[in-house]
Amino acid sequence: MLDENPFGSFKKECEETLKTVIKKLYPEFQIQKLVLEIPPNPQYGDLASSICFELSKTYKENPETLASKILNEILKLKFNLIWKVETLRGYINFFVNLPKLAEQTVNLAEKLKKEFGLVKTEKPEKIIVEHTSANPSGPLHVGTARNAILGDALARILTARGHKVKRHFYVDDVGRQVAIVAYGYRLLGEPKIKEKPDKWLGFIYTATNCAVEIKTLKEKIAKTQNQEELERLKRRLDEYAAVAVELESTHKEEFYKILDGVNSDPNPNQTIEKIIVNYEKGEKETKRLVRRIVKECLKGFRETLKKAEISFDSWDWESSFVWSGKVWEAIEKLKKTPYTFTRDGALVFNVQLAAETLGVKQKIFGESLFEVPQLVLVRSDGTTLYTTRDIAYHLKKFEWADRVVNVVGVEQKLAQQQLKTALLVLGVEKALNSLIHYAYELVKLQDYRMSRRRGKYITFDELIDEAVAMALNEVSKRSLNLPEKQKQKIAKAVGIGAIKYTMLSVSATKTVVFSWDKVLNFEANAAPYIQYAHARASSILRKTKIKPKKPDYALLQNPLEKQLIIKLSMFPEVFCEAADNLKPELLAEYSNSLADAFNAFYNKLPVLKAEDKALRDTRLKLVKTTKIVLENALNLLGIKTPGKM
Repeated sequence: MLDENPFGSFKKECEETLKTVIKKLYPEFQIQKLVLEIPPNPQYGDLASSICFELSKTYKENPETLASKILNEILKLKFNLIWKVETLRGYINFFVNLPKLAEQTVNLAEKLKKEFGLVKTEKPEKIIVEHTSANPSGPLHVGTARNAILGDALARILTARGHKVKRHFYVDDVGRQVAIVAYGYRLLGEPKIKEKPDKWLGFIYTATNCAVEIKTLKEKIAKTQNQEELERLKRRLDEYAAVAVELESTHKEEFYKILDGVNSDPNPNQTIEKIIVNYEKGEKETKRLVRRIVKECLKGFRETLKKAEISFDSWDWESSFVWSGKVWEAIEKLKKTPYTFTRDGALVFNVQLAAETLGVKQKIFGESLFEVPQLVLVRSDGTTLYTTRDIAYHLKKFEWADRVVNVVGVEQKLAQQQLKTALLVLGVEKALNSLIHYAYELVKLQDYRMSRRRGKYITFDELIDEAVAMALNEVSKRSLNLPEKQKQKIAKAVGIGAIKYTMLSVSATKTVVFSWDKVLNFEANAAPYIQYAHARASSILRKTKIKPKKPDYALLQNPLEKQLIIKLSMFPEVFCEAADNLKPELLAEYSNSLADAFNAFYNKLPVLKAEDKALRDTRLKLVKTTKIVLENALNLLGIKTPGKM
């Protein structure tokens, strides 16, 4: 049976060789962690160990002397994938048997094809990945797009690793933003929605919020005596007045109808709060109104996500956990613990006391947070908060799941920590290590500041449409003779792939700065660049009807060939690390570096016109393997690989 991880096998052989020799020479030495790194220069080997520097501290010998002793013992052993071993300045350098590594990698890729590199875990889990979960009060925007793309990639990667994964969308329909939309929609007389529903409801949200803010600010200005506060309020009023002008320019009649309705309401904020209270109580008319607009908004979400080829297994309504009594069941259980108390009519959860008593404060909150904020579970008016309802939702999740991954913005860190503490109090012990807050940072657009409340944002739809249009222009310039339909299909794959790669190539903990010149780059570190490398490989394979005979990997002597072979052999290793550590950016980085290695090989070394047939056939095997690996790697990120570009 072929080993599914060629480079991993080489690495394991190096590790075991070192451990065997060190145990023989220094039996009392305890190896804490044996690290093997790829040297900065290939002439120093394919893997190197600095273990002699650790040994030097214990045995007070020069690392170079220790390395020589170890090397002498290593050379007495028999090898499989190790070709030779050398020492340099105290480092032990291992060189791989390249023909053997190439043969193993190519044979495995040809045998497994779409499964190559996707090594299955020995401990499969049931995992829920909850992502996107956008407020149903307007369209998905560029920030939400990052959430959706990250969550989809994580689900794909974990599934490929052999876990049973379910994708969940949490419909946040019990909150102020949805209540504002319901209020504005009612002021308009609940008209029939004629355009994309999430976009239309986004206008209603912004218009209603703007009208309420203007009325509220005017009332505050009339009562304020403090000059500094007065100036601050006037500046805010000017900002919303500018928003009003923009809204008037797009939907004049509807905006003024909302504005008039808000101005004729003695207390619009109180009306909105009443909608929140009535909806949570399940009052018939409010329930009908809110459910109608949320369902319409979700239609728009589904349409957008379908374009991006992102889907869900379950749409979980927040309200259902309230109306079914599950939220209050959780609250009653928490009330029976010593960690809740009443303050000014509100029910409060003492998170710090709970975390300290359970001995998990440092693990959950770290050392930096000296005092953990308390969590209000129920307001004095009897309504619950988002995190309270989230407790009931997660009790349900953990009935099935071994692990829950929540793709939620970094700003929700405290809420996720409070949630984890509450679950531990309620006896969900696995939540300590198996409730994962996959935090992500914002997306910034150059020279553009987004604000949902002010209606200043770029929608996911606009992002996709712009990317596809720009990709079509580029594809048309590069492939003049392709049929128009095929150009459009390629442009869609390239445009959407470009957006996804941009969101995934940066660690989730870092801000994405979005600029079109980098996103749609065909020359370096972008999805089109990687897709173009795949198209090149496909083109070579299309041009030949030759079925390569038995290749001779010993013929591959060029450094560019070696670089490509090693990079191909590393795919399973990178995949396992990305899956086990939830790091899709590793696959993005790997795909780009593989494209670099293949392009260098392609530009310098002839394949179909190689010096002799055996070399041609062997290089064709590398081309075919590159095509397989690029497809598999990009597929894990939700990115398509067109055969032509």
